[in-house]
Amino acid sequence: MGSSKRKRKNGLDHFPNSNNTGTGGHSGDLDSFKGSNGNRNKSSFDSRNKKPRVNNLGMKSNFCGDGDGDDPAISISDAAGEDGTSRKNASSKLGLDKDVSRTENPRSSPEEIESYLSETRFDQLSLSPLSLKGIKDVGYEKMTLVQEATLPAILEGKDVLAKARTGTGKTIAFLLPSIEIVSKLPPTSPDFKRPPAINVLVICPTRELANQAASEGNKLLKYHASIGVQVVIGGMNADKEKKNLRSKPCQILVATPGRLKDHIENTEGFAERLRGLKVLVFDEADRLLAMGFRKEIEKIIAAVSKQRQTLFFSATVPEEVHQICHIALRKDHEFISTVQEGSEETNSQVRQMHMVAPLDKHFSLLYVLLQEHIADDVDYKAIVFCTTAKVTKLVAEFLGKLKMNVREIHSRKSQSYRTKVSDEFRKSRGLILVTSDVSARGVDYPDVTLVIQLGVPADREQYIHRLGRTGRKGKEGQGILLLAPWEDFFLPSIKDLPMTEASLPLVDPNTNRKVEGALSYVEKATKESAYLAWLGYYNSIKKVSKDKCRLVELSKEFSRSIGLYNIPAIPRRVLNKMGLANIPGLRAI
Repeated sequence: MGSSKRKRKNGLDHFPNSNNTGTGGHSGDLDSFKGSNGNRNKSSFDSRNKKPRVNNLGMKSNFCGDGDGDDPAISISDAAGEDGTSRKNASSKLGLDKDVSRTENPRSSPEEIESYLSETRFDQLSLSPLSLKGIKDVGYEKMTLVQEATLPAILEGKDVLAKARTGTGKTIAFLLPSIEIVSKLPPTSPDFKRPPAINVLVICPTRELANQAASEGNKLLKYHASIGVQVVIGGMNADKEKKNLRSKPCQILVATPGRLKDHIENTEGFAERLRGLKVLVFDEADRLLAMGFRKEIEKIIAAVSKQRQTLFFSATVPEEVHQICHIALRKDHEFISTVQEGSEETNSQVRQMHMVAPLDKHFSLLYVLLQEHIADDVDYKAIVFCTTAKVTKLVAEFLGKLKMNVREIHSRKSQSYRTKVSDEFRKSRGLILVTSDVSARGVDYPDVTLVIQLGVPADREQYIHRLGRTGRKGKEGQGILLLAPWEDFFLPSIKDLPMTEASLPLVDPNTNRKVEGALSYVEKATKESAYLAWLGYYNSIKKVSKDKCRLVELSKEFSRSIGLYNIPAIPRRVLNKMGLANIPGLRAI
C-alpha cells in the first residue's frame, strides 16, 4: 500500500534503616481479573494474517529493551542522572574487570545521551498553541525518534501499529495527538440524563504503567483546563472511581483491562459513554496478550465506537498481536517499526554480567554486590528483581535488617503503597528497590545504575525487560544475573547478548556472619511463604520441574539458604495442584 515518506531533518551500617517492608493489603495479581531515517512504511494484514511488509527505521542500538508485568505465573498463584553525569567503573573487587571477552563500554558522552532524540522540534508539527505551551513547560523541545516516526501519521488520523521499545518516548506519541483530537471537538452542553462521552481510552497492562501514562497526560494538559484524565485500575476503590467518572471531567481514560471490563459490565452508563470514543490505544500490546487479556481486549473492542482511530504500541509483534490487529485496525493502517532488524535487543551502554554460585551463597553475594556498588557511586539507584512476590518480601526484609536503604514493590502490596514507593524511587537517589516483575516493563525510573536479577527469569524476554530499567535514554548502566549452578540452562538463551561471566567477589567470614544474623531476624512466616512461592515458581519451569524429586531436593537447598531448616508443611490440595502429592521429602497437611 502506498505511503508518503517523511525524512527526518538531520552492609553499610552507616546507612539509615528505612526498612519499609510492611505487608500492606493484598491487592491481587495485576488487576481485578485474572539510526533512524524517519521513513514510515504502510502495511496491512490480509485475511491470512500475514506479517506486514515493512522496512525498519534502523533505530540506534543504545535503546534498551522494554519491560512491564507482574509476578510470573506459577502453578499456584497464592502459594505463598537525566543530567548525564558519568558513573565510576564498577569496583574490581567484584572481579568485573577480569576475564571479559569484550571491550568495556565507554562512559556516556553528551552526544550519546542525546542520541535518542531526533532533530525535529515539536513546534514543527501542526499542534495547538496550548499543547505547545504544555510541552515546553515539561521541558520537551525535540522529538524522540519514535515520536518523529509516528506522530505525523497519528495526527493525520491513521490507524497505527508501532513497534517501539519502552523508554523511547512512545507515551507522548499517543497522548499528544489524542489531546489534539479532544481539544478540537465541539463543547458539550451539560446533560444530566446522558453523561459525556469518553473520547480517548488507553489500555495498559499494569497499574504502574497506567498511573505513569495518566501522570504524563496531566502534564501535557496543563493549559487545556477543560480536558480531564482519569484512571481506573485494579486494587483501587471501584465505588470511588465510579463517583469520579460521574463528577469530574474524563475525556481521556487510562485503564487496566480487568477493571475496565468491570466498569463496562457493572457501572451504569459507562458502556454508553464509550460509544463516543474517538481514539483507542493499546500500550504494551504484546504484554497485554502475554498476560492473558485477549478475551477482555476483544470485549473492549466490541464495546467501543467503530468510528474511531486505533493505535497499537508494542515492543514485539508476535502472531497474537497480528491477530488482534486484524480485528481492531483499519485495512489501510500504517505499520511503523523503530526497531532495526538484527539490532541489539539490549542497550549497548549497559554492561551485562552473570555469576553462578550455590544458593547458600546468594544472600551474601547480593549483600556484597550492593555494598560495592554503593561505595562506588554515591548517587546509586539499584533494582533487585526476584522471582515471586513472596520472595521479594523476604529479600527486602533481609536487606532491611542489614540497614540498607530499601523499598519494596510487588503484587501483594496495596496499590496506594505501590504508587507511593514508585513515585519515591522515581524521584530519589541512594535507594534500593526490591521488586517482583511488576516493575519489569514500561515503568520509567530515571538514572537506575544497577539491576540485579536474583534467580532465573521466566524467559529470555523477561531478562531483557528487567535489564531495560537501566541504561535508559542513552545513559550507561550495569546488569548482574545471579544464578545457581543448576540454573545455567538459561544462559544459552541469552548467549547472543553482550554478556560476560564475572568472577565471584570475595565474601569474608565477618560478612557471612552478618548475613546469617540478618536472615535469622527475618520473620519465620515470611520465610515459609517464600519457600512455598519458590517451589511453585520453579515447578512452573519445565527445565527444573521435569524431575520432581530433584525439584524437591533443590527446594530444601533454598530453604536452608534462607535459614529455614525445617521444611514447612504444605496443604495436600496444594501439593495435588502442583503435581507433587506423592513426591518424597515434602511434608503434607
